[in-house]
Amino acid sequence: MNFDIALLLAQDGLTNGAIYALLALALVLVFAVTRIIFVPQGEFVAYGALTLASLQLGRMPGTAYLLLIAGAAVALVDVVVALRERRPGRIAATLGWNVALPVALFFLARWAAPQQPPLWAQVALSLALVVPLGPMLYRLAFQPLANASVLVLLIVSVAVHFLMVGLGLLFFGAEGSRTPAFSDARFEAGAMTVSGQSLFVIGASLALIVALYLFFERTIYGKALRATAVNRLGARLVGISTTLAGKLTFTLAALIGAASGILVAPITTIYYDSGFLIGLKGFVGAIIGGLVSYPLAALGALIVGLLESFSSFWASAFKEVIVFTLIIPVLLWRSLHTHHVEEEEDE
Repeated sequence: MNFDIALLLAQDGLTNGAIYALLALALVLVFAVTRIIFVPQGEFVAYGALTLASLQLGRMPGTAYLLLIAGAAVALVDVVVALRERRPGRIAATLGWNVALPVALFFLARWAAPQQPPLWAQVALSLALVVPLGPMLYRLAFQPLANASVLVLLIVSVAVHFLMVGLGLLFFGAEGSRTPAFSDARFEAGAMTVSGQSLFVIGASLALIVALYLFFERTIYGKALRATAVNRLGARLVGISTTLAGKLTFTLAALIGAASGILVAPITTIYYDSGFLIGLKGFVGAIIGGLVSYPLAALGALIVGLLESFSSFWASAFKEVIVFTLIIPVLLWRSLHTHHVEEEEDE
């Protein structure tokens, strides 16, 4: 390996690491607020990439149908709860968010897909079709078990992962898709050639991270999520709805996952089950941060990206093994330096 090859590998590692950093931040956020190890995070990556690829091919994306089904299921559950609690005023809002909005997005996608709109419109429509699946998923699978143990929530999370993989195969098929690059530019930086696509991915990832920082620091909803992450019971006592916090957290996780999928789609071919492996590498970064530290999770994800890139040069057949082996010394170190704390009871 010479210096030029090392620079090229470092560029690829930083590009992939930027994607893993976003996923690691989403995993830390979901766990901190809801105590859920969100295994299906990678499925939102696949859904976002495949939805954009379908729109670019002029086909109706499968997520439009999935959004209709999920919205109808949520509406049914919420209407039954509203009638049982004798709160009919909630029915109109429930039907608006979970029926009217998915139907409107369905017909918008049906009209827009053959029209081949500009790239920015395709990206916006892809996000609009995938992101609402986050809070719907929380309402159907996790909200009824919000006070369950971490182990129960993990089991449910794994079950939801397999369900979403199966739905991905049903709605998108087994063939992989890859979108055109956002930029074909090339920039010379000394001995290294930097691709515009890599700069776009890194820049977009940094922009998302900054936007998340401003959201948590400057908005009332972001501060409410921070309070819920610190102490769920205390947040509930001061009037913060943990249910709303959970839905908002899953909305952000779905947004980060879908945006990551859109960013990674020009780099690699995405299949219906590709998201799990991508999300798992983000999870390794989150573990380095102890599932509590956002900066350490982002740093760990960058390390994962660089390690993966250089491993592909030295031992490409074992690069996945090398990346996931990184988690072993991290867990050993944390087990030796962290005292056991009983799980907090919210009752």
